Amino acid sequence: MGIAIIGSIDAIAGPAAAQAAQAGLKPVGYGPLVTDPAGLLALPKGFSYKIVAQAGKTLLETGEPTPSDADGTGFFPSRDGGVLVNNHEIGGGEPFGVPTLPGLTYDPGAHGGTTNIEVDKHGNRVREYVSVAGTHNNCAGGITPWGTWLTCEETEQRAGGAFQKDHGYVFEVDPFDRKANIDPVPLKFLGRFSHEAVAVDPHTSAIYETEDANAPHGLYFRWTPPENFRAGKGALRALALSQGGDTAGTLQAMSCSKGTRHIADLSEATQPGTKYKVTWVDVPDRGAATVSVRKQLTNDQVTRARKLEGAWWADGGAYFVSSYARTSDGSVNEHDGQVWFYDPESETITLKTIFGVNPDPEQDTNYDGPDNITVSPYGGIILAEDGEGLSHLVGVTKHGTAYPMARNELNDSEFTGPTFNGDGKILFANIQTPGYVLAITGPWGRPGDGHGGH
Repeated sequence: MGIAIIGSIDAIAGPAAAQAAQAGLKPVGYGPLVTDPAGLLALPKGFSYKIVAQAGKTLLETGEPTPSDADGTGFFPSRDGGVLVNNHEIGGGEPFGVPTLPGLTYDPGAHGGTTNIEVDKHGNRVREYVSVAGTHNNCAGGITPWGTWLTCEETEQRAGGAFQKDHGYVFEVDPFDRKANIDPVPLKFLGRFSHEAVAVDPHTSAIYETEDANAPHGLYFRWTPPENFRAGKGALRALALSQGGDTAGTLQAMSCSKGTRHIADLSEATQPGTKYKVTWVDVPDRGAATVSVRKQLTNDQVTRARKLEGAWWADGGAYFVSSYARTSDGSVNEHDGQVWFYDPESETITLKTIFGVNPDPEQDTNYDGPDNITVSPYGGIILAEDGEGLSHLVGVTKHGTAYPMARNELNDSEFTGPTFNGDGKILFANIQTPGYVLAITGPWGRPGDGHGGH
């Protein structure tokens, strides 16, 4: 699953495919997208898709409809196929909420949560059921090394009105043992803020978290477990329920520097390969009792980013995404997406690639607003586009060439939750509105970079 992205995407994304064709070189990615007669999903020649679940159409095992707004998704392999844990980014106005089932509900006033979808080896849905309910605006999350899913609430909602409890937490979901999800426990030691995604270090069990927020911009966090913590299924829950569990371990925010110069905002970086030294600053009050976590630290203490989104652990470090930046929102420079890599050994972050500001979002070779991310077993990454105009799954080869993996032909809704199954033969992804979970198959292999090779 090696990846070493270099090069500026905006400099190559537009003309690369045309240049390759004119020169008789291998196509970029898996070739041009083919229009879907069904009007849902355009894919490269030889690829196909099937609908695994559809909000309001397919049914949970209890008879209620599949919930709306599928978002971050994790895949967990089993002998017969595997389980998808599917977030539902439901804030309250969506048509189909996650049923608040007895025992599985954190707050009956909230209607987000997760559903588990059991699939066979071919990606066919076998069973679908609620795994956690009563959470709010579940956006992305991340897979743990011990085989569970961490689902993130992207909110700072306080108790009041319909809400009986505070929100803005991370919850752990077991993909196979439903009993382990009874009485959902917020992992308060990970902080209360607008969580987006997490990536977990398999060696130290440190958890890295992105925050999607503004005014001021969000932060990148690291949670370090307490001494003698032994990771595994149920360990985070037990820690949260232990004496002093709300503040167990250490929660810190990232602070970057270049030499002696403090980097206040990640948008300062405009060139792939830019590297910053990282130090970590303790969060004063992770529970945000009176002041939001990001407001407790000043710009000269930490490094911010306008829209921190997807995260994925691979290659001994954490990839994370900043979706866009504009000078009008206080950012130093403008861009339509950055992919960063944090190396815990060197305590550095490196800008792996950057999307320039998209001049025409309706053009099929222009991309903006990368959100969820997954590392491809065939090299490079797959990004879910959540920008303006056309919406794509965007691949980036190990050489830094961007290519379209899929295009939403139904509407301009964002893609979410890209994740490969255990053997890499199926790419699962979602169209958030009106709510499709899709399984994509085809002639996988190392994607072409448009330069005569793979």
